[in-house]
Amino acid sequence: MLDDAKGFAVDAIALRHELHRWPELGLHTPHTRDAVLAALEGLPLDLTLHRTTSGVAALLTGDRPGPTVLLRGDMDALSLQEATGEDCASRIDGVMHACGHDGHTAMLVGAARMLAERKGELAGRVLFMFQPGEETGHAGALHMLDEGLLDLPPHAADGSPSAVEHAYAIHLTPNAPTGVVISRAGPLLASSDSLTIVVTGRGGHASQPHAALDPIPVACEIVQALQTMVTRSIDVFDPGIVTIGRIAAGTTNNVIPETAVIEGTMRAISARTRQRLQDGARRVAEGIASAHGASVEVIMGDGYGVTVNDAAACETVLSVAAAVVGADMTVRLATPTMGAEDFSYIVDRVPGAMLFLGCTPHDRDYTKAASNHSNTVVHDDAALPIGIAMHTSLALHHLSH
Repeated sequence: MLDDAKGFAVDAIALRHELHRWPELGLHTPHTRDAVLAALEGLPLDLTLHRTTSGVAALLTGDRPGPTVLLRGDMDALSLQEATGEDCASRIDGVMHACGHDGHTAMLVGAARMLAERKGELAGRVLFMFQPGEETGHAGALHMLDEGLLDLPPHAADGSPSAVEHAYAIHLTPNAPTGVVISRAGPLLASSDSLTIVVTGRGGHASQPHAALDPIPVACEIVQALQTMVTRSIDVFDPGIVTIGRIAAGTTNNVIPETAVIEGTMRAISARTRQRLQDGARRVAEGIASAHGASVEVIMGDGYGVTVNDAAACETVLSVAAAVVGADMTVRLATPTMGAEDFSYIVDRVPGAMLFLGCTPHDRDYTKAASNHSNTVVHDDAALPIGIAMHTSLALHHLSH
């Protein structure tokens, strides 16, 4: 399978480089969508162009009836100024593909081409989901679901139902050597919720704190207490994280401000801990503010849920990976990672799994490689045919009977 996939590598690499030069942000990625549509031209696909986003759903119908397998690739970039020095470096100021989504898109196009050539082997269908808006909470997957991504017509061969029964996604990671496939059953990635706390006191002159109500010490106490709340009330075997990334208050050194603003993120790998973090953060902020006579507003933004890999789907991923890259290049991850993904919305509705695919060349130390979301991260093109082979093999595993 990998040898066959290498036949699609040249075009996949060219597409990745094109997308890398011209990255786009958010839910609307018109250049990327046009590039995908051009790359899919001539294939026997039924295309749906989504209205609320630049999403593309491409349906490949096999010659025989059967279920549908969804394969997903995200397309959007990040707000970063690239500093890799690569020949294909971004030509858009302040925008960069720093999380591998250009590669995800190119691998999915390659898989569409490869599976189109094997259409006669398919007992069922493959739904290729080209999704914008994964980064920064845009929830592109949810937009596509809300537009009816999973509401498919019957199979064209005999009119039988052909629901999406399996879903898979590949995420490139520079934190492993090229070609290593990594996954785990159960929680793979965390939920991610935003936290904003506005402490309101009473402004005044810095020389007379007794005549004011300084919100800054109150905010500092809240930040410290949030960390204690996590370590003292969250089960270490069902972990959660509260990270405060920003504190803002005041305009100059001799004025006590009226307000102080705290901003952060909360991460968990279960719904139970997610709720405990939300309840705990509110309780801590309100309690401390009240103790000091200040008022407080706690604003929580629900982000992506926990990405939970179906156990059977994960076993399929790992067994397919062993066949594609070898058992010695297949890793069962011991613990979840605390990043977040909107593929969680897909696996909430369809049994499925996400896998990580290493993309740091073997002559480099992957433990020292720049990670995703760094403006110096580099993804090895040699990973692309492996991703194409994995996508193709996962679909064939379910559909080539």
